Amino acid sequence: MHKWKMSSQHQDGTNILGLVVFATVLGICLGKMREKGKPLVDFFACLSEAMMIITNWVVWLSPVGVCFLIAGQLIEQKDFIKLFANLGYYFGTVLAGLFIHGFIILPIIYTIFTKTLPFRFIMNMTQAIATAFGTASSSATLPITIQCLEEKNGVDPRVARFVLPIGATINMDGTALYEAVAAIFIAQVVGRELDIGKYIAISITSTAASIGAAGIPQAGLVTMVMVLNTIGLPAEYVAYIIPVDWLLDRFRTAINVLGDSIGAGIVDLMSRRELGKLDVRIKSEEAELNEFRNHNLNGIDSHEQNHS
Repeated sequence: MHKWKMSSQHQDGTNILGLVVFATVLGICLGKMREKGKPLVDFFACLSEAMMIITNWVVWLSPVGVCFLIAGQLIEQKDFIKLFANLGYYFGTVLAGLFIHGFIILPIIYTIFTKTLPFRFIMNMTQAIATAFGTASSSATLPITIQCLEEKNGVDPRVARFVLPIGATINMDGTALYEAVAAIFIAQVVGRELDIGKYIAISITSTAASIGAAGIPQAGLVTMVMVLNTIGLPAEYVAYIIPVDWLLDRFRTAINVLGDSIGAGIVDLMSRRELGKLDVRIKSEEAELNEFRNHNLNGIDSHEQNHS
């Protein structure tokens, strides 16, 4: 008979999951408060703008800082060849995960919901995917994505222009996959063992952090710090993945845009009947309104003729 011994362990660090939950609850409360919560919303919006300006300054200074950061981590390594080999394995693992998600999982989801093959839909999004790869920004690719969906895939403009801006902001499935793999890779490089609880924490935190990532190049590096803090690793270990992050960023942005497009396509097909009914109702109301206007105009004309 097996006996289980329950134990707990406390570790110094930032409670990232607690911060994410608190931020979510606070956002919901501010939304319910409406006008009363607007001053605090404006404060956070202003703070976000200030942080973006500071981040811009840091980006201009980052080449020199990143050079010394990487050099410091490399000096601490005893076997450079093994480190670069592991970096290659990491690069291949992320690409394999992105390929499976983008060209197997997402097409299967599209087929299940729409009962149609996804190949033509994906081919029509080639221009948007190529633009995403070139710019590494889902926000910069947004106009091209909308154009491809509306003109080539026939998605209703109301659906495309509602779903895609939301998707470009919160639907970062490629980023979530990359951050989870990167955190596990860094933990293995530094010799940190992970239990099942840490793997679950990585999954939850990387998903939540990707939702908050901006649609700009290499925004995942910023939220990567949150994932590392969750498993008790310092932020400077991000230097291990910086040499290949610029290229992986382009691949995961392309998958993000593909995921947004497939989501918009699914929503369009599932809401096409309701949108058709809405169009009929709008046309009927416009016809009644025009008839009412014409009737009033005829009444006014006849009244003026009788008066004259």
